[in-house]
Amino acid sequence: MDARKEVTREAPSFAVAVAPLIITAILLMVQFFLFEDFTPHVPLALGVLLCGLFAVGRGMPWFSIEASMFKVVRIGIPAIFILMCIGMLIGSWIASGTVPTLLYYGFSYLSGGSFLVVTCLLCSLISLMTGTSWGTVGTVGLALMGVGEGLGVPAYLTGGAIVSGAFFGDKMSPLSETTNLTPAVCGTDLWSHIKGMLPTTVPAMLISLVLYAWIGSGYAAQAEDASGIELMRSGVEQHYRIGLLTMLPPLAVIILAMRKAPALPVMFAGVVLAAVVAVFYQGVSPKELTNILHNGFVSQTGIASVDKLLSKGGIMSMTWVITLTLIALAFVGALEAHGTLDALRKKLDQVIKNRFGLVLSSYTSVLGVGTLVGDVYTSLVLPGQLLKDKYAAMGYKPTVLSRSIEDCGTLCSPLIPWNMGGAFVSSSLGIPTLLYAPVAFACWLSPVIGLIWAATGKFIPRVEPQAPVQSNTDGLFSPIRVLEK
Repeated sequence: MDARKEVTREAPSFAVAVAPLIITAILLMVQFFLFEDFTPHVPLALGVLLCGLFAVGRGMPWFSIEASMFKVVRIGIPAIFILMCIGMLIGSWIASGTVPTLLYYGFSYLSGGSFLVVTCLLCSLISLMTGTSWGTVGTVGLALMGVGEGLGVPAYLTGGAIVSGAFFGDKMSPLSETTNLTPAVCGTDLWSHIKGMLPTTVPAMLISLVLYAWIGSGYAAQAEDASGIELMRSGVEQHYRIGLLTMLPPLAVIILAMRKAPALPVMFAGVVLAAVVAVFYQGVSPKELTNILHNGFVSQTGIASVDKLLSKGGIMSMTWVITLTLIALAFVGALEAHGTLDALRKKLDQVIKNRFGLVLSSYTSVLGVGTLVGDVYTSLVLPGQLLKDKYAAMGYKPTVLSRSIEDCGTLCSPLIPWNMGGAFVSSSLGIPTLLYAPVAFACWLSPVIGLIWAATGKFIPRVEPQAPVQSNTDGLFSPIRVLEK
C-alpha cells in the first residue's frame, strides 16, 4: 500500500484564492436578477465545483478537498437534525392550536394609535413561535399591510414594523434555521447563542417599540377598517379550539430551555406535548397526526390568508433549507481547501488590532458576503468559519461571534435590496427595500448597539486566549500543506 507523504505547497496569490468566491457571487447575481429565481442551490453547487477545479489545477489532490468539505458539513449535522425536529414542531403546534391561539389574541388589539406597535409585536411573536420571518411577512404581514392602509398608515411605516418584528422573532426563535445554524458554525450551543444575543436584540426592540408608539400616535384619529383582520380572527375561532391549554407546548419548551436542557430533547418534548393536545383537545386522529408530522399541517378554513399562514410544518418542509445548508457548508469547506479563507484571514489580521476592530470586522464580513453573494446562509457560514479562530486567539467567547453574525446576517438581510431577504420582503409587501429599511428600526439598531458594547467592553464575555491555528480541520489538511500519495 502506498504511503502518503506530506507535501508543502505554495499558497495561491490573493487574486487566485478569492477567484472562486467572486465567480460564484456573479453566478448568484445572474440567478437572482437575470433568471429572477431566488434559489441559490445550483450556483453554490457550481461554486463547489469551481473551488475543486482551482485547487486541482494547483496540484492539490481531490481527497484533501473532499476532506475539508466533509469536515465543515459535519459541523452543521446537529443543526440539520434540529431543523427536521423543528418541521415536526411547527406542524404539531398548528394542529394543537398553539399558533392559532396566538393569532386570535394578537388580532384583538389593533387600532390606529397602537397599530405599528401591535404589528411589530404580533409579527415578532408569530416568527418566534414558527421560526420563519419569511412565512410571517408573506402571511400575517401581507394582511397587516391592508389593515394599515385602511387605518391611513403609510405603507413604508407598516412595512418597517412588519420587518422589525418578523426578523427579530426569527433571530431569537429556537425554531429558526439561522438561529440553529449560526451557533453550530461558530462552535457554541443553541441556548448560549440565544442568551448571548439578548444584550443587542432586546434593547433594539425596546427602542423600536418606543419609536413605533411615538410615530403611531399621529394616526390615532384615523378611520379604522380592520375588516380583513377581523375575518382572519373569526376564521381562526371557528376552526380551532382557543384556550390556555394550547399554550402548554411552548410553555414546556421555555421552561426546559431556561433549565439549559439540550436543544434536540427540548424540541421533541414540544412535539410530544403538542401531539397530545392535538389529539385530545383539537380532535386530530393519530393517523392524521403522523401525516402532519411528516408532511405538515394543511389548513382548510376557507380564508386564503389564514390557510396560507397555517399550512406549513412537517419534516419535508425543511428539505429546501437542509439541502441549501449542506451545499453552503460544502462550499465553505471547498473554499477552505483552496486557500480562500486563509487568504482572507491574513487580510483581516492586518486590520484587527483590538476588540472593536474584531466586532467591526465581523459585521463587515457578514455584510460583505451578504451584499456580494446575496445569500443569507452563506453570509452566516463563511464569516463564522473565517473568524472563529481569531475570536479564540483574542480570548472572546464564541457567543460574541455568533451574536455579531446574526446581528448583521439575519437582521440586515431584509435591508439589502438584492439579498434574498430584501428581495423577498419587497416582492411580498410591494414596497421598495430602500423605503421601509430606514424605519425597520430593530434590524439596524441591533448592530449599532453591538458596536457600542464593543467600544465600551460591556457584554463582551472573555475566555482564556487560545493559540491561533492555521486551519480548523483538525489536521485533515491545511490550505498550504496537503497529503499526497
